[in-house]
Amino acid sequence: MLNKNSIGAGFLLGSILPALSWVVFEYVLHNNAVIMDKPAVPYLIAIGLNLVLLRVCFKNNLEDAAKGIMMVTFTFMLVVFLFKIYTR
Repeated sequence: MLNKNSIGAGFLLGSILPALSWVVFEYVLHNNAVIMDKPAVPYLIAIGLNLVLLRVCFKNNLEDAAKGIMMVTFTFMLVVFLFKIYTR
């Protein structure tokens, strides 16, 4: 089992919201959502929620978990940015 203050736990915890947003907006809502004319918005919402989660970890002295969340968040931001550039 992972320690709650480990980089691996933060990595897993930080992966939940981006993965959930991808599943919801790609497969569940597909083109039925109002915000689909701005395709990056769901992912930016997930990034914002990850940053709130990051703040909670820092307040509770879970620095290693916060590092894992930070790695996932910045990786996800880079992937979204690159996909949005190359799809134009």
